[in-house]
Order: sequence, then structure tokens, then C-alpha cells
Amino acid sequence: MNGRPGHPGRTPAKGRGAQKKTSGSRRPNAGPSTGKGQKNRVGSGSNRSSRGQGTSKRRSDDLGADHVEGRQAVRELLRAGKRRVQEVLVGEEVNDSAIIAEINDLALDRRIPVKQVSRRRLDERALSEAHQGVIAFAEPIKPLGIEELLKPRGSEVPFLIVLDGVTDPGNLGAVLRTAEVAGASGVVLPRHRAVRLTPSAVKAAAGAVEYLRISLVGGLPAALAQMKESGIWTVGLDGDGTDSVQNLQLATKPLALVLGAEGQGLSHLVRQRCDQVVSIPQKGRVQSLNVAAAAAIAMYEVRRRRDLDA
Repeated sequence: MNGRPGHPGRTPAKGRGAQKKTSGSRRPNAGPSTGKGQKNRVGSGSNRSSRGQGTSKRRSDDLGADHVEGRQAVRELLRAGKRRVQEVLVGEEVNDSAIIAEINDLALDRRIPVKQVSRRRLDERALSEAHQGVIAFAEPIKPLGIEELLKPRGSEVPFLIVLDGVTDPGNLGAVLRTAEVAGASGVVLPRHRAVRLTPSAVKAAAGAVEYLRISLVGGLPAALAQMKESGIWTVGLDGDGTDSVQNLQLATKPLALVLGAEGQGLSHLVRQRCDQVVSIPQKGRVQSLNVAAAAAIAMYEVRRRRDLDA
């Protein structure tokens, strides 16, 4: 078995031991989380109505995203041109802004029907809390297999985002938006007990779903094991982490950043599979950051270190 990049001849198990010794991290308690002292545990998502959580019908292997709402999300859907779009609905009372004009032009270029409809009609078709006067219907996004996601891509140093049971659509969308802007090479979502690309998530992602490579896996522990076999270090983000994310020496290595669920943090098995668990330093009195805020801090710390190393 090949060692990880930068550690020739080592097996992943030995590489992990070496990493722990040099970084000073220690394997966290294997017992279940109690919730105490979780300064950086992600907080519960806001209570949303069933409409805000809404999604259209999809097959179990689809990620969703076939119902797209919001001006930015619809514009990026049309700009990317990667998916077949059936039609675009635009409200009759929508102001003639630059982004609406661009949506109309992009749809015309791709011969996609654009229908002017009443606000009431749009509200009836909407599945998110704020459609912004624009709704598009497209084919769903197909996930990549984990093997495809892990294949080397030229000189790119892998930077994967792994989400462990995130259930709030707004948080998922915000994480995906940051991941795309921060240059993540892919995202891994669990097939069960987690939200997918609902209309609310797609709107919050503001078009990022059109460009990200996303894999859907049956079990995160097994997926993390595959990453290690491929030479990728796995780093969990949790309030109990013994090391600060600001001291993450693995940031410039092939890396998977693992983010836990709202209110629960990393699950027991997922945490066990991580090479290192780090936390975000906190000085205030509030006891948690939600997963979207924590993800943004951690992703840009990785990006900062990579830019400095370039």
C-alpha cells in the first residue's frame, strides 16, 4: 500500500501515528459526545416551515436541485449550461433589473421557454421561503461516485469537504457556497439522515451547486477509509478538538475537512476515522457556531495556508 503524499513508503496507519506525534494531537475519547464544553459545536438550525424544507420528487440516487429558486441560483444554472432546463418562470411584477435581463438573455440563447406569470402563480409553485420572482425547472444533479471524486486531477492538491449529517437546508447551501468560493475540489454527502439539494439549499448556495463536484455515499466511515487509501488526510472540526484550526499543519496536504451535524457535532464512528480533530478558538460567551459559520472559518484557514505555501 502506498504512503500518503510527502511520506513515501509509509502506510496510512503509520502516517497517522507520525502526524499525531508531530502535531501534538491525541486521539479523542471514544465515548459518545455529551454536549458539554462544545464551544464550536454547530448549533441547531433555525426552525423552518415545511415549505422552506420543500423539495420536488427525486430518485434515491439523485442529489435534487431540479427545482431552482432565486435570481442568483437561476442565473448560475443558465450560465453553467450543464443541465437541461425545461422552463423558467418570471413574475410579471418583477422589476427589470440587470440580473433578470441576463436570465432572459441566457434563456433565449439556450432556447429555454421563459413564462411571465403572476405573483400568485409563482407563490403556488414555490418551495422555498423567498423565490425572488424567479423559478426554474431542470434535470436533477447526478452525484459522482466516490472513486471518481478521489481520482487525481492534474497538479491539484485535493481539498474535500465532508458533511456528517447536516439536516438544515440553509446551512447546507451556505457551506456549499463557501466551498465553491474557497476552491474546494469536491463535497461528500451521506445518503441517509442528511438533507440534499432542496430548493432552499440550492437558493442558499447561490449557484455553487452548478460547479461543485458532489458525491453521495452510503456510509461516511467507509468513505473516509477510501480517502486515506488514496493518500488524503482527514481532519474533523469539533469543539472538543485538542488542536486549533489555526495551527493545522496538514492544511497544505491532500485534505478532507469533516464537519459535524447541527447540535451533535461529529458522530462517533466518523470522529474515530479522522486523523486529527481540531477546534476554532473562541473568546466570547456564546457556546456554539453553526456549521455554516464554522465551515467558512476552517475552509479559509486552509485556503490561507495554501496561498502562503504557493
